Amino acid sequence: MYFFASLLFSGAAIALAHAEEAKRDASQPYFNIYQGPNEQDSISNDPSTQLDYTLSGGEAYPNPYMADRLGTTGPLLISSTNLIESLAHFVHERVPERTIHAKGGGAHGWFEVTTPVGANYSMASVFSEVGKRTPVTARFSTIAGNLGNADTVRDLRGLAFKLRTEDGILDWPFLNHPVFWLRDPAKFPHFIRSQKRNPQTNTVDYNNFWDYLSANNESIYQVMRTMSDLGTPYGFRHMNGYSGNTFRAVKADDSWVYIKTIAVSDQGVRNNTNDEAIVQAGVSPDFGVQDLYDSIAAGNYPSWTIYWQIMTPLQAENYKYNILDLTKEWLVEDVPYQEIGRITLVQNPTNHFAEVEQIGFDPANMPYGLEPSADPTLQARLFAYADAQRYRTGVNGRQLPINCPLNPVANFLRDGAMNFNNQGNRPNFWSQQDLLGLAPRPYNDDNHTIWTGGAVKYLSVPSEIDFDQPRLFWNGLSERDQNNLISNVIWHLGQASDMTIRTKGCQLFQHVNETLGQAIAMGVNVTL
Repeated sequence: MYFFASLLFSGAAIALAHAEEAKRDASQPYFNIYQGPNEQDSISNDPSTQLDYTLSGGEAYPNPYMADRLGTTGPLLISSTNLIESLAHFVHERVPERTIHAKGGGAHGWFEVTTPVGANYSMASVFSEVGKRTPVTARFSTIAGNLGNADTVRDLRGLAFKLRTEDGILDWPFLNHPVFWLRDPAKFPHFIRSQKRNPQTNTVDYNNFWDYLSANNESIYQVMRTMSDLGTPYGFRHMNGYSGNTFRAVKADDSWVYIKTIAVSDQGVRNNTNDEAIVQAGVSPDFGVQDLYDSIAAGNYPSWTIYWQIMTPLQAENYKYNILDLTKEWLVEDVPYQEIGRITLVQNPTNHFAEVEQIGFDPANMPYGLEPSADPTLQARLFAYADAQRYRTGVNGRQLPINCPLNPVANFLRDGAMNFNNQGNRPNFWSQQDLLGLAPRPYNDDNHTIWTGGAVKYLSVPSEIDFDQPRLFWNGLSERDQNNLISNVIWHLGQASDMTIRTKGCQLFQHVNETLGQAIAMGVNVTL
């Protein structure tokens, strides 16, 4: 069951050191620079009772509470190495919290192929045969709030999966909704700032929240989903995940299709009402993290069945919605789910910081057989995700054990802060003296997309089609869920003090459905 654990967490330095030792003449003295890291790895899980306190350089020290001073009442001395080291590390020990997805929990497990569907559409080896397992680390999170957020706030949730395939990392950064608030990526910083704290008061600002949403009508479908009980999931185990963005699956014969990836919770979807979420935030603000941890510790392993929605280029061209628009989903009745596998989480982290806080996800991490589409928000994410992690954990953050691939890495990215695998004595440029090999290009994708227009400065314009799926969503809710959505919006929009913003918000809901808009307007004292 835990066959992958040693690969993930025993230390990549061990394998490197052993490989180097095999090449050396044993009669020649040498210094193994990985001897120290290997020693620290070997004792990382030993109980404290078997070890003695030391400074970070390994020097023994009599007591962690001691400091050097003149007599028993005099000033402290700069020779207080233990105190200085302890305080200096203490004020530097936090990496910057994520701007989004700051609060979360995680676990380890595997992805198992359950059908041949993946292999039928992609040459990626991760899908090559039914029963094949690939080690996975998952992270679940709230999005807009900060590290101290309650897990039950009304917000989207992130479900991110790092698959360590034999051909490199495959990252699946999902959300628990199939759509998003925007389709023009330059709006993203503005949207997030409108949801965060007011720069003057440092409090949640409901005027700012609804100001952005009422001025950007393409967001209305995500607004309605978030204001329904889907906006307050019951922990992390009972929610689905969606890639949202459109990707491409490619076969060795150069043929390809568009795909969206969906993770359906095998525990079933369960949500809190607004009142339940508020109570839970006070009673158990870390419920999502705790529930996930306790479930795995009890042997109740959560799982998600993975599906693809698949469209040929011709089907995509003729589909009623733009398949590259993140504010639209592919309706299941039009594009059915096709199962490809299952993710099961079976192992809690040993150290939250090392395995959950330091993990980084990047949708650009895709082995051959998977490719991005021209989806503009995806194109922006291909840069922004990796760069966010460079800011948080440094330019060499992918060398951290939790982010490190299991297959060999050979390139020309060298040096930089905290580099602990600098690729030995290999050239740091593409040298003809020691020529780095090139894997054969498995397919030709030069003609996968043909552009017919020139470069333009573009901003999408909301139109009537942006209200199509919101109306389908509203009409598909039960009477109870419709009433909950109305009361949730009244509770939230009613805290916006600016009556102009309240009115614009009500008008937006009215355009979706007259009954919906009038009910909300009545609840927030607006006349339409």
